[in-house]
Amino acid sequence: MPSEHTPLLARVPVANPRPRYPHAVLRRFCTLALASVLIWFFLALALSATVFPDGHSHHGPSDRWTWPGCRRRKVDYDQLQRILLDTPDSARARQWSSYYTAGAHLAGKNLSQAEWTRDKWEEFGIKSEIVSYDVYINYPVDHRLALLEKTDNKAHHDHAATTWKVSYEASLTEDILDDDPSSSSPDRIPTFHGYSASGNVTGSVVYVNYGTYQDFEDLVRANVTLKGNIAIARYGGIFRGLKVKRAQELGMLGAILYSDPGDDGENTVEQGKKAYPEGPARQPSSVQRGSTQFLSFAPGDPTTPGYPSKPDAPRQPVHTAIPSIPSIPISYEDALPILKALNGHGPKADDFNKYWTRNTGLGYKGVHYNVGPTPDHVVVNLYNQQEYVTTPLWNVIGVINGTIPDEVIVVGNHRDAWIVGGGADPNSGSAVLNEAVRSFGEAVRQGWKPLRTIVFASWDGEEYGLIGSTEWVEEYLPWLNHASVAYINTDVSVRGTYLRTSAAPLLDHIIHAATAAVPSPNQTVPGQTVHNLWDKQIRTMGSGSDFTAFQDFAGIPSLDIGFDTAPGEPVYHYHSNYDSFHWMDAFGDPGFAYHRTMAQVVGLLAAQLADLPVIAFRAADYARALDKYVEKVEGQLEAALAPAAEIEAASLASDEAYFALRGSTRKQGPALTTTTTTTTSAASADSFRLSLKRLHKAIAKLTDHAVDLDEHANHLTEKSKAHIPWWNWPARLRLGLAIRKVNTKYKYLERGFLFEQGLDGRPWFKHVVFAPGLWTGYAGAVFPGLVESIDDQDWVNAERWVDIIESRVKNAREKL
Repeated sequence: MPSEHTPLLARVPVANPRPRYPHAVLRRFCTLALASVLIWFFLALALSATVFPDGHSHHGPSDRWTWPGCRRRKVDYDQLQRILLDTPDSARARQWSSYYTAGAHLAGKNLSQAEWTRDKWEEFGIKSEIVSYDVYINYPVDHRLALLEKTDNKAHHDHAATTWKVSYEASLTEDILDDDPSSSSPDRIPTFHGYSASGNVTGSVVYVNYGTYQDFEDLVRANVTLKGNIAIARYGGIFRGLKVKRAQELGMLGAILYSDPGDDGENTVEQGKKAYPEGPARQPSSVQRGSTQFLSFAPGDPTTPGYPSKPDAPRQPVHTAIPSIPSIPISYEDALPILKALNGHGPKADDFNKYWTRNTGLGYKGVHYNVGPTPDHVVVNLYNQQEYVTTPLWNVIGVINGTIPDEVIVVGNHRDAWIVGGGADPNSGSAVLNEAVRSFGEAVRQGWKPLRTIVFASWDGEEYGLIGSTEWVEEYLPWLNHASVAYINTDVSVRGTYLRTSAAPLLDHIIHAATAAVPSPNQTVPGQTVHNLWDKQIRTMGSGSDFTAFQDFAGIPSLDIGFDTAPGEPVYHYHSNYDSFHWMDAFGDPGFAYHRTMAQVVGLLAAQLADLPVIAFRAADYARALDKYVEKVEGQLEAALAPAAEIEAASLASDEAYFALRGSTRKQGPALTTTTTTTTSAASADSFRLSLKRLHKAIAKLTDHAVDLDEHANHLTEKSKAHIPWWNWPARLRLGLAIRKVNTKYKYLERGFLFEQGLDGRPWFKHVVFAPGLWTGYAGAVFPGLVESIDDQDWVNAERWVDIIESRVKNAREKL
């Protein structure tokens, strides 16, 4: 009992304690539920605004809004298109071309142009910076090419003494033309080859036609002595570095490359046309510079294959990536005395086959196209001195940040050139890119923000071996693998009026759509679009420009676009001093109308990819293309097993077909005139033939999934055009999530075709569908692992590649 001293409160009877709030659990539940609803609500608003900020409806600006704060979007997609069509200007493009062609801008020697480009883009309203790499490249020091003849003189005591006289000394320069200021520029660059070896060699000369793999095989079969001699080859068809590579492998001492006017079509002096600058024919002293890196084996800095060339990067040996024999480029004017020295020596070109007489009838008179070698008393001395350095080069990178952080479009062109000038290569592209950047800057000024981030790139070092773009992709590969949607490349944007396109099939649709929206500069029929006058040919991706690292190494769907030279149009002086502002102004694109048109096309291509809610891909186009590629491989298999006479009779109407065949390592010529296939190898070929049916089946399944995905994407596209009120957030959330899911499938589809171990003998190339031809370099090969196995008649390896490709097709299907 409590005592009398116990406080009063303590003596009052008290019930058992109970919760102060009997419904606390329910209240907590309600609080959490309300918080969740609010979170989902705001998430829905953010997500729906992120995926389709304005709904892309066709109602009107008052119905469009963006997150946060439901602010109305100032520029919708239709208005963006109008800005991108109206802003590009021919006079501005001419102004940019005039600047870029006004001085020398070799890779690693154009910092002022990089800074000017960065500042100009900033002026346009695009945040930009310079990204540098330390790369291994060469610069010319000295060179000489002389034709020597032996003479015997009576010396003292009647002993015969042998002396050599110079019968011809090549100028190795291009003529100064009064009409073309670039040709007399005080800082004009000597003729040379990028990545050429230094050396001083003397030997007899052998004419090797285009220097393709099969040209050399024809010479070997004809017992023409190659080892210890010097090759002279005409430019064309295959990458120049592969001409030098094959000569080196066969023991030749050096290589001389020249441009033959026989390849210039109807615009030749022999056919009565005047030479530049008076007319459209080739200037006889023009010289094609260029890289001799082994581009189809790996582009980029040869000392850092697969990783970026930063200052502290480890450096690898280069002997497998660049030549060890000297080479120099010369003009046809300088080549004539050497070609004439071959007259009467060795077999003639027409003693071989039709591949050796291609276009030779249009050359200057006096050249019989004997292959040689020249006799011992007629030799050539080739001297080449190069300085190799590790030096910075500079990419300019501009960015428009989008609403969606992990979806990125890259648009690029290179800035470096072999010469003062570069009116077409690359500065038609530089002028076009500037106009495209300026157009997007105008859209940003008016209040536009893209759904997806757009990255603009002015690459350095492309000419040496796609260095700037390759090093950048290698550095940012993890981010690109996660975020990149596509890459758009324009290199030579304008050198004529013929639209030339190459693309991964995912992008075919957007090329058709963009070109259909742009008026053609050729208005012979009023209202014509670029699409109306285009032949609708989209070529497969090979190499030779900055899309290579994106497509073949990173698995990012890419396209390359530009106006090429049409038949009958003025000869383009590729990598010559005469690829100048004056040539462009007078012959290539007078008035710069095609520059403006290409800026419009590039702008619309980027806009489709960056600002439509559903990524504008077509997976079914890709799947159907894959099936056609397998059919092409089946045709190549049958051709490989056919008698030589059937190969010889094959239709080779196009340059692509001609050089694809001549760049093949497949056995051709007399060795195939009799049946040489053993029963065992025939059985292996049959087994390989049957295994290709597995690829058709795997691709058929991929096609079904791709068709379903495209249909679903089309449905979502239509739904995104309908106006959904902001308060109907569940519907916006469902639609946003569905679009996000489809876009993710599209984004990663191309990556599904990467094979980590890479192609046989060239592991840098990871894509199993596309790669440059092993011995063509420029032209694209489809399913290169299969094609190279067929060329080698290695049926075991061919079936191995069927397994690899089948696994990659299944991998791509799973991503859908």
